[in-house]
Amino acid sequence: MKTRLRVAILMTPPTLTLLALFVIPLVVMALFSFRAGTFGAQRDIFTFEHYRAYLDNTVYHNLLLRSAWVALETALYSVLLAFPVAYYLAFHAGSKRFSLLTLLLVPAWTSYLLRVLAWKIMLSSGGVFNAALLALGLVEEAKPILLYTRGAVIITLVYVWIPFVALPIYSALQRIDPSLLEAAADLGSPPWRTFLKVTLPLSLPGVLAGFFIVFIPTLGEWVTPMLVGGVSGSMYGNVIQDQFVRALNWPVGSLMSLVMLGFVLLFLLLFSRIGRLSDLAGV
Repeated sequence: MKTRLRVAILMTPPTLTLLALFVIPLVVMALFSFRAGTFGAQRDIFTFEHYRAYLDNTVYHNLLLRSAWVALETALYSVLLAFPVAYYLAFHAGSKRFSLLTLLLVPAWTSYLLRVLAWKIMLSSGGVFNAALLALGLVEEAKPILLYTRGAVIITLVYVWIPFVALPIYSALQRIDPSLLEAAADLGSPPWRTFLKVTLPLSLPGVLAGFFIVFIPTLGEWVTPMLVGGVSGSMYGNVIQDQFVRALNWPVGSLMSLVMLGFVLLFLLLFSRIGRLSDLAGV
């Protein structure tokens, strides 16, 4: 009884917080998606018209798929670039490990908006990339080659997310028993085979956690595409933001948000067929 009481006391605050800040707003948003309008008398009229219009609008479907592809690319590139960093910190940094880890996290202490704006300046016609191309004689005049493209969105997001991806990978690598690597070496396994057969499989929980840390929020990203993506780099989150802020069409915005949430849950369901969701927590 004491154990149950202790568990109840510990679980009550986070449960109430989750209920108040996630479950109830989600239910309200779901109910709002059935309303005919945002304000006035239409707010009290329930209809399925928004759902029918959404199913017939292939533009929204294509934009969601394109945003998912951008999120997938961003997550993959972030993992590929963060893994060597985490590997070096875990196995080769030695006494410099914590200093280098601090340097890795320093950019994350800066405002997210400032970091995105910094990349906007660097990718612009007067930025460092165009200056380098001019110095090398590869271009005759400065112009924003990457700015306001899907590539600019991916580059900026990868830069932003690398520290957050490196941390769970580093944590997973830290948990690997060194005796396993020593045993593989004693049995004559070359370093590359030890990495593929021992290190990489044991680090997969961290890799998967880092992947989803990037994929899920990037799918609904709208700040970065708005600043560096322009029209060609627009994503699904930009349309949702427009529905809530500019068009004031909260029912359609709620519906699109629910569709995006369902898409993420479907992706997690597909992942659960090939792995355990508990691997994301490293348990």
